[in-house]
Amino acid sequence: MPVQASPPTDPAAPEAQRSAELSELLGHVHTCWDDERRSLSRQLHDSLGSSLTALTMHLGLLMQKMPAEPALQERAAHMKQLLHQVVEVNRDMQHRLWNDKLEFLGVRVALAEQVAQFSASHQLAVHCSLPDEDLDCPRGHSVVLLRALEEALDNVAAHAGATAVDVIVDDNEDQLVLTVRDNGVGLPAGGALPATGKFGLRMARERAAHLGGQLTLAANDEHGATLTVVLPKPFSAA
Repeated sequence: MPVQASPPTDPAAPEAQRSAELSELLGHVHTCWDDERRSLSRQLHDSLGSSLTALTMHLGLLMQKMPAEPALQERAAHMKQLLHQVVEVNRDMQHRLWNDKLEFLGVRVALAEQVAQFSASHQLAVHCSLPDEDLDCPRGHSVVLLRALEEALDNVAAHAGATAVDVIVDDNEDQLVLTVRDNGVGLPAGGALPATGKFGLRMARERAAHLGGQLTLAANDEHGATLTVVLPKPFSAA
C-alpha cells in the first residue's frame, strides 16, 4: 500500500508562530503593567493623599491655637513645609505611575499637558497640533499614544540637541497618527530605530505592533528626525 508523503512544511512557520506568541504575551504584560500602575496611582490618591490632606488641615488648626512662642512657631512652620513637600512628592509619584488626565479629561488633554510640561522643563519651543475634539479610540490606544509621546520627547531631550519640536496628532477615519519631529542632530549611521539599546522606544514600538500599528523613526531631509506612530482603529471605534 503506497504511503502518502507528508505535505512540505514551511521551516519559518514555527519561528513566525513563536514571534506571534511572544508579541501577544508582551501585549498582555503591558496591559497588566498599565492596570497595576493605574491601581497604585489611585491608591496613593485615595489613601495617602486623603491622609496628607487631613494632616494639613489638622496642623493648620493646631498652629492657630498654639502659643505665640517663636520656638514652637518655628517648629510648626518647619513641619508644615515638610508636609507640603510630602504632598508634592505624592502627587508626582501618582502622575509618574498614571496620568489621571487620561481618565477624567481624555487623551487629548493628557497629550497637551505632557507637551506643555516638557516644553517648560526643557525650555524648548514645542508646537503642538491636536484635533479639536477628543480622540475616538479605546483606552488601550490612548495609553500607547501617551507612552510613545513620552518616550519620543525623552529621546529628543537626551540625544537630539534640538531647539524646536513639532507634535502632531491626526484622528482619521480608520487610524490615529502621532508625529514627533525635531530639528536636532538627526540619527546616527543607519538612520532607523536600532535593534539594540533604546529600550523605551523599542518598547513603544512593540506596544504599537500589539495593536496592529507601527512605530518608525527616520531622519529628516535636512536636520533632525521624525518619529511616527500609526495605530489602526478597531471596528468598534471607527
